[in-house]
Amino acid sequence: MIDLDNQSTLHINIEQLEEIASTLSQHHVELIVTNDKTIQALNVAHRGKDSATDVLSFPMDITSIPKALQSEMPLGSIVISENYVEKKALEYGHKNDDELALLFIHGMLHLLGFDHEVDNGEMRAKEKELIEQFHLPKSLIIRNEEN
Repeated sequence: MIDLDNQSTLHINIEQLEEIASTLSQHHVELIVTNDKTIQALNVAHRGKDSATDVLSFPMDITSIPKALQSEMPLGSIVISENYVEKKALEYGHKNDDELALLFIHGMLHLLGFDHEVDNGEMRAKEKELIEQFHLPKSLIIRNEEN
């Protein structure tokens, strides 16, 4: 279900991420774990923001694909910064695996069409539900409430 491209030195708990992904969708997802330099270049190219970020999501545009084939298409790609994972895990006192899972949840929800910048809290509520379901640290909820 997850096509992993680990360009980092992080150990990836793929089983945990697969469990999260299968809870949300039956579609394949590409996950790229990279460094700040690469994610910054992607952020500039796709969002016009010249800074590194924690996670980027690139949903697959399947609107031009016949409906019968859409269920076989991947959901999209998620790119996560290893530097951000390590920094936030250290800052909040939890494991890199947990931080990666938190960012993966955030990215998956964006692939599924959630958008915290324009919704009425639906994405944050779904994140909270998943964080509790998978017994993850509450740091993403805390960070979101601070913003």
